[in-house]
Amino acid sequence: MLNENITIEDAHKKIKEEVHKLVESHRIEHDVFYQALEEVLFSIAPLYLADERYAKHNIIRRLANPDRIIKFKVEWMNDKNEIRVNTGYRIQFNNSLGPYKGGLRFHPSVNEGVLKFLGFEQILKNALTGLPIGGAKGGSDFDPKGKSDFEVMKFCTAFMRELHKYIGPRMDVPAGDIGVGSREISYLFGEYKKITSTFDGILTGKPLFSGGSLARTEATGYGVVYFTEAMLETENKESLEGKICNVSGAGNVALHTIEKLLQIGAIPVTCTDSKGTIYDARGVDLEFLKDLKFNRRGSLEEYVVKHPEAIYIPVSEYPEGGHAVWHIECYAAFPCSTQNELTKIDADTLLANGCVSVTEGANMPSTPEAMATFLENKICFGPAKAANAGGVAVSSFEMSQNASMIKWSFEEVDARLKTTMQNICKDIATTAKEYGVEGNYVDGANITGFKKVADVMIAEGI
Repeated sequence: MLNENITIEDAHKKIKEEVHKLVESHRIEHDVFYQALEEVLFSIAPLYLADERYAKHNIIRRLANPDRIIKFKVEWMNDKNEIRVNTGYRIQFNNSLGPYKGGLRFHPSVNEGVLKFLGFEQILKNALTGLPIGGAKGGSDFDPKGKSDFEVMKFCTAFMRELHKYIGPRMDVPAGDIGVGSREISYLFGEYKKITSTFDGILTGKPLFSGGSLARTEATGYGVVYFTEAMLETENKESLEGKICNVSGAGNVALHTIEKLLQIGAIPVTCTDSKGTIYDARGVDLEFLKDLKFNRRGSLEEYVVKHPEAIYIPVSEYPEGGHAVWHIECYAAFPCSTQNELTKIDADTLLANGCVSVTEGANMPSTPEAMATFLENKICFGPAKAANAGGVAVSSFEMSQNASMIKWSFEEVDARLKTTMQNICKDIATTAKEYGVEGNYVDGANITGFKKVADVMIAEGI
């Protein structure tokens, strides 16, 4: 029961006061983290009203502060025999539910504030899977782009020489993220083995020959579709079979989202990259796209050379304040490209064109204004925190396989992934209804994840 003497507005005010105290006591460059923190905590206002234990045990301040922030120097030598120096990080945020788990990001934009934001989000995302994993994030301001394989190897080995002190199969298990793919994971894992003389499962996303899991590559994209199917069924909407679907992006998540949509009988008609959008009303040619993007790393402009019936829309012709892919009529939309790619203008257009469902495959692809539009209009909206959790779920499956020294089949991993995504959707929908925000999967996800972590924190004491 909610405390009838306190309103949602009162709870928001109290939460905002707590966040402002945190801002005042920490460095100002972490604004992006505190903005995200405030947005998440506003969602849990109904829970804050319903149970005074969370205020009594000071959960907001305890959860908002990482267990530890590890920062180290990374010295390496480039192909010109010049010594280079980068900064490495590992932010171990919360291990209430299990070992720290979260990706490593190699990108010039990496700093402590960005990683705190990502690590905080990872706590709740991992909690939603129902698997025994905590939240963390790490990486470096090193940029693999433009570097030779040898330079990437030199950096990765130098990075692991410092990182290995803080990770372990029961302590902290990193994975890949932006700038850290199978090549980087292989170099990192190889150096860890040299240093420790052990074959521990301390990284996930490994190649199969190093103990990686089948279906890990497909996991995020497949999971996005499994979540959407469950959400549509829960909300008594028509299934995706035979429906027009718009997908943005041309990377791993986007193309495997398209692959699963085709497998279930949907009709994905779009794909995008940094230069433009293709629209193929017959349904996109997935095999050609995979060859174009995964093997040849070409531009989508080449698609219309093979398929002249399709339409190519360059970025220069996008609607002002919007993106062409979201202005094509569809039943369901899957933003799988990048942050803030779906704007308020795009959201209004999707609604006007009869779109019923939007599921986030990328991290935070919808602007706050677009998200508010979807929620206000009661559209089925699957937030990234829940919908793209398939990747970390299969990473946890990889940890299980490594611990038992066995390998599951593709079909077994895929079946477990589908069940996990269905359970996430069910838990969120049930929680949202319980706390008076039925149909709001954003608040439902934040409340569910927060409650799972907070309850364990309370039970374990301080």
